[in-house]
Amino acid sequence: MPGNRFEYHSRAMFVRKLRVEVIIGNEKRLCPLEWLDSFAMRNFTNAPEFDDTLPVAEGLLEAGSRVEPQRLAAALEQWLNQRGKGDGKPVKVAIEELPRTAQ
Repeated sequence: MPGNRFEYHSRAMFVRKLRVEVIIGNEKRLCPLEWLDSFAMRNFTNAPEFDDTLPVAEGLLEAGSRVEPQRLAAALEQWLNQRGKGDGKPVKVAIEELPRTAQ
C-alpha cells in the first residue's frame, strides 16, 4: 500500500495517459501545460472532460476511465477557440491515448 492516501487515490483515478496536440494553421505541437492547466482547473462541472483530468506535463494529461478522448478533444478545442489561443486562427485538438507501461 502506498505511503500516502493522495498517491493511492490519484493512481486509482487517473489510470490513462493522453497526449494532447494542438494544430494551429500548419503547425502541430504539444498543447502548452498552461493551457491544459487552465482548462482542467475550471469549477467542477460533473463532466468527466473537466473533472477527471490532471495535467502533468506539456501535452500530457492523466485521465480517469470515464473520459472519452473525442469528447475531451472537442471540449478543449471549443474552450481554446473561445479564448483566442490561435491568435485569429482556428485551433484543432488531437488526443491520443498512450499505451500503459508496467509499474
